[in-house]
Amino acid sequence: MAVKLIVKNVSVFYESIKALDGISISFEDGCVTTLVGPNGAGKTTLLKCLNGILKPTVGTVFIDGYEVQKLKPIELAKKFGYVPQFSSSYLSFTVKEIVTMGRRPYINWSLSEYDRKVIDSSLKIVGIEHLANRFFDELSGGEKQKVIIARALAQEPKVLLLDEPTSNLDLKHQLEILKLIRRLAKERDLTVIMAMHDLNMAYRFSDKIVMIKNGSIFAAGKPRDVLTPENIEAVYKVKVSIYDKPYPQIVPIEVI
Repeated sequence: MAVKLIVKNVSVFYESIKALDGISISFEDGCVTTLVGPNGAGKTTLLKCLNGILKPTVGTVFIDGYEVQKLKPIELAKKFGYVPQFSSSYLSFTVKEIVTMGRRPYINWSLSEYDRKVIDSSLKIVGIEHLANRFFDELSGGEKQKVIIARALAQEPKVLLLDEPTSNLDLKHQLEILKLIRRLAKERDLTVIMAMHDLNMAYRFSDKIVMIKNGSIFAAGKPRDVLTPENIEAVYKVKVSIYDKPYPQIVPIEVI
């Protein structure tokens, strides 16, 4: 698989606190990579460094050979689609208006016919075309998450970043969102990077796991190689057992 997004020796300080410590990693096309680790490990900070929201104190992020920090905001918006944890700023907009916002990097004066096709396609791919004229605050949590993903897709990004995409969703909507994310990665050859707390869902729907502890990469690789009882105990301070069928299930046993 081709590599389009590369992180080289990135560290981030919040005053005297080191949030990231010498992160170096690459992300591949068509691959779902999930960042896991305890609260405060640095997952969200890394996501924000990837798309230029946060400038590394040390180190560089490259996309397609260009330094992220040297790209203009409009160029970044064409390369990165970002789905944050909370999206309360859209309450007074309709679904279609929100998805249309994803075309801002491409619009000069008015929507072109191509812009309209992308918007309609984004709604259809996510399965919310029937909600186009509904207001955001009328939707369920799962529907809201699909709207924000559709908005990100309307940007036609090369990289899709998601921060806790299944937080506060019921089981049905968790599965729907994660199946959608995985399908988008494969069908669109997207580089998908998401931060998650649910290790079982991460195990099932990820191609690659990056386990972060105290701002550093503790382990990275295939889920079965990273999400082991030994690694989980070392990072989370919890003893677990892992059962294989029908899908790998991580069961916490006790806090150490």
